[in-house]
Amino acid sequence: MILAGFLLLAVGAVDLVRQFAARRWIGYLVVAVLLLVLGSVGDALLPMLAALVTGALWVWCMPDDRPSPAGFWPAVLLGIVSVGAVVTLPERSDAGLIGEVWHLDSPVGTISFDLAVLVVGAAAFLLESANLVVRAALDGEHTWRPIERRGLDANVADAERVDGESSVSEPTAAIDRRSAFQGGRLIGPLERILVLMLTLAAAYPLLAAMLAAKGIVRFPEISRGRETGARAEYFLVGSLVSWVIALGAAFLVWWSANG
Repeated sequence: MILAGFLLLAVGAVDLVRQFAARRWIGYLVVAVLLLVLGSVGDALLPMLAALVTGALWVWCMPDDRPSPAGFWPAVLLGIVSVGAVVTLPERSDAGLIGEVWHLDSPVGTISFDLAVLVVGAAAFLLESANLVVRAALDGEHTWRPIERRGLDANVADAERVDGESSVSEPTAAIDRRSAFQGGRLIGPLERILVLMLTLAAAYPLLAAMLAAKGIVRFPEISRGRETGARAEYFLVGSLVSWVIALGAAFLVWWSANG
């Protein structure tokens, strides 16, 4: 369990740090120090070292400024390792120095240090890391996706050869496809956190209502692309991948708490 918690915490933390491009190295250093401290006081040095290596590999395999060269397969591998760690490695009876003073009660019972690390790691992964996985899945399936930078396709002068003479066409109008699904980078994490909480609370009717409401709210935007179905495909692929990630995180936490 502690291994899965550290892995998810490392990946989620480095992706949150990457949002601050000007001071990334400071954030990476803070994450490394945090993992070192938690691994030391929690008697989990090997999981901590594995998490440091995984975080570095994740940054390399899942860039945030260009399509991932490995697609979404690093996330699949991380998921398999996390599930395997939770299923095969039970909660530890001794959590080192912090285990001697750790005591956290909740409405569902006492939460151990290992379970707390897993919950925090899963929540951190659902914030920004899951966004990268969704984008990698869309890119890997060649699904239409709104451009990430405004003006990328705007004001481009096309040189054309007409009767042996070079002429420049008029600048093309800006194509701002982001207007199709604005706010997805914020809506996605909030939605995944809600899916995690509602699933763990066994509030399945509320979960179904929330997911249905999303489709209803997005329907006017989706229906604009019915000639090609591109918008509907984008919405379905992105939403399904996002929900699978959130449900997978809920499974990890549920199994750890009840296994």
